[in-house]
Amino acid sequence: MINATGNRMTQEIQRQSRMAQQIAEKQIQISTGRRLQRASDNPVATARVTDLARSQANDTARAANINLGITMTAQADGSLRQMSGLLARAKELTLVGANGATSAADRGSIAIELTTIADEIDAMAAAKSATGQPLFATGANMPIRFDDNATFAPVPTRAEAFDVAGVSISQIIRDTAAAVTAGNAAQIGLSNTAVDSAINHTADMAAAVGINAARLERINDDRELRSISIRAERSALEDTDLSAAIAELNGMTLTLEAAQAAFARINRRTLMDILN
Repeated sequence: MINATGNRMTQEIQRQSRMAQQIAEKQIQISTGRRLQRASDNPVATARVTDLARSQANDTARAANINLGITMTAQADGSLRQMSGLLARAKELTLVGANGATSAADRGSIAIELTTIADEIDAMAAAKSATGQPLFATGANMPIRFDDNATFAPVPTRAEAFDVAGVSISQIIRDTAAAVTAGNAAQIGLSNTAVDSAINHTADMAAAVGINAARLERINDDRELRSISIRAERSALEDTDLSAAIAELNGMTLTLEAAQAAFARINRRTLMDILN
């Protein structure tokens, strides 16, 4: 009888100890906001959370690449638009220079302005990106990975953007300035055609950059949707449902307090009460 009672007391003490441990764990879940404190809490969920965390880390890196690409295309688009305006002005000056009534002094002024335009275009070609590297690569372009299925260079190389048929646009403008200064009508005519080609080429490059910019925006939209889905799934697996957890904590606390009170009343009985 005494042994049986002792065993029941031991079992009850162990049961209450386990309940107290569960209460402590629930309090930790509430205070940290994390339902999974260790892998053993839910091995399957923990493994999935690890996969999701890895996906989020990859997503962060790709978001940085996408933002860089968007910045680069915006900068390149601004440069190409500016060059387009300069070429339009160069076209006007070339037509004036082709006019036989233009004086030598005026042709000299036109040549100076054309040379200034050429210098500005050279400066655009040498522009730096946000990374401190050339915006328009001087050699082969380095593709950037933006997504699993999207790896490309968002901006053309310097040769692609600023050369026409192997001749730099700035050199075309300088040759035009030289032809205007000399009053060489035949050469001015050739330069006029070359300037037209440069204008069309610049428009094509601006369109190509615009296409890449639009593509990056779509990739970024997809990335953001995927990121939201991953965060939601990870939160559902890992985060504590505070309302449910607090209700469970209150229930366990009341149960433990009742068990302790009952245990205390039972153990107030004397040895003679037990023997009887």
